[in-house]
Amino acid sequence: MLISVLGIFVADLAFFAEKIPVEGETVIGNKYVIGPGGKGSNQAVAAAKAGAKTYFISKIGDDQFGAMAKKIYDQSGVDYSHVIISKEH
Repeated sequence: MLISVLGIFVADLAFFAEKIPVEGETVIGNKYVIGPGGKGSNQAVAAAKAGAKTYFISKIGDDQFGAMAKKIYDQSGVDYSHVIISKEH
C-alpha cells in the first residue's frame, strides 16, 4: 500500500508540575519535554510503522526541530524526499 500525507510537523511541549491546576489557577512547571507532533506527521509515521510505503509532503525548518522530524522519519521509514527544508521556516 502506498500512502502520501500532506501535513505539518510541530514540536510539542509537555510541561510537568507538582499538581494539576484547578480552573483559573496558575501553577509553575518544574520540567518539560519536547516531542514530535503535527497531525499529518504523526499519521505518516503511524502508517509507515504499520508497513505502508509512506511519503510525507510538508515544509520544515533547517533547525533542531527539523532535525528531530528527519530523525523520526528515518527511524520509522517515512520517505520525506518531498519535504522542503527551509532556513526561513
